[in-house]
Amino acid sequence: MRSRRSVLAVPGSDPHKLEKAKGFASDAVFLDLEDAVAPADKAAARGHVVDALTSGGWGSRVRTVRVNDLSTKHTYRDVIEVVEGAGRHLDAIVLPKVSGPDHVVWLDLLLTQIETTMGYDVGGIGIEPQVETAAGLLWASDIAAASPRVTSLVFGPGDFAADLGLASEFVGAEPFLGAFDPALLTIRAAATSAGVMAVDGPWQRVADLDGFRARATRSAQLGFDGTWVLHPSQVDVAHEVFTPTREAYDRAKAVVAAVDEGRGVAMLGDVMVDAASRALALRTLARGEAGGLA
Repeated sequence: MRSRRSVLAVPGSDPHKLEKAKGFASDAVFLDLEDAVAPADKAAARGHVVDALTSGGWGSRVRTVRVNDLSTKHTYRDVIEVVEGAGRHLDAIVLPKVSGPDHVVWLDLLLTQIETTMGYDVGGIGIEPQVETAAGLLWASDIAAASPRVTSLVFGPGDFAADLGLASEFVGAEPFLGAFDPALLTIRAAATSAGVMAVDGPWQRVADLDGFRARATRSAQLGFDGTWVLHPSQVDVAHEVFTPTREAYDRAKAVVAAVDEGRGVAMLGDVMVDAASRALALRTLARGEAGGLA
């Protein structure tokens, strides 16, 4: 459950941007082979991504690669070439437009075959399904529980709006305030039930940091662990929003200590805390530790 307060998008077809991304302070990156890469550049982009991962310089951040979705001819080749070439340097595969648990099962089986063939630790590479269609939302709980490899569910606001016929001005924008809340809450509930993280999708108007902050704040209030960022300028805002205050962090530590000492139920001041309180507190602690509060 490594922190994903900010997940920086990097086009896989641009070696300069891949190298430059190593210098930004995001918690995670996803090197993109899907939307950010033109069809004619897909094959070359795989090689650029492998080179970027194996050349080092990423520090402790979470390293993921978004492959193309299963309706295309590119997916299996994306997975095989990237994982065979850079599997020891890769934390997870992001699978877009997941419409049901069978997509996750397919990727799990393929990863197991590659890991076994290459001598990697089986199960070491995670899966991050993107929920960005009506079908994906309806199957969200099954998708989250489809494999022990699943580490997070990612909301895709642009494709979700398009699939439902919502008039969205740009990716991340809602046709009206609260339009995405039911989807976000469903994804958060599915992620919680499976014990994985929930990450919001991008805000495409990158110069509008106030708009991005407002959107990220709503996501955090709905229980999300972080958000995708399309530009380095959004990283600090994401960290500000998804990092708890020192007061909240210290209280979370006190909740965990009180529940552990009370063996299940305890009083913290005038508030009764229990196992559910402890679970919430642990999430706050994880975000705080990612933000340097430990």
